Amino acid sequence: MTDIGAIMRETTAASQVIISIVPIVGIVMGCMVVFFYVLWGHRERMLMIDRGQYEPKPFELEVFSLLAGILLTSVGAVLTIVFALVAPASYALLGGLVPLSLGLGLLAFYLLRSRQRTA
Repeated sequence: MTDIGAIMRETTAASQVIISIVPIVGIVMGCMVVFFYVLWGHRERMLMIDRGQYEPKPFELEVFSLLAGILLTSVGAVLTIVFALVAPASYALLGGLVPLSLGLGLLAFYLLRSRQRTA
C-alpha cells in the first residue's frame, strides 16, 4: 500500500514552477487592472474637460488625515502588541511602532488643524 502523505509531500519540478509563477501572474494582472483603471479615469476626465462638464473635486486634507490616522494607529497598535508578544526585544517591533507613530502624527495634525479652523 502506498503512503498518500509521502506522495503529497513530494514536489516535482513542474509543480514548483507553477507554484512560483502563480503569484507573479497575479501581481502582473493586478497591476494591469490598476493601470487601465487610472488610464480610463484620465481619458474620462479629458473628455469631460473638452465638453466643459468637468468640475474638480476638492481634496479634503482633514478627512484624509483623520481616516489615515485612525487606520495607521489601529494597525500599528495591533502589530506592536503582536510583535511585543512574539519577540519583545527585536527590530521586528519597529514593524508596529512605525505605523503607530505615523498614525498618531496624522491624528495630531487633524486635531491641530481642526482647532485652527475653529479659532
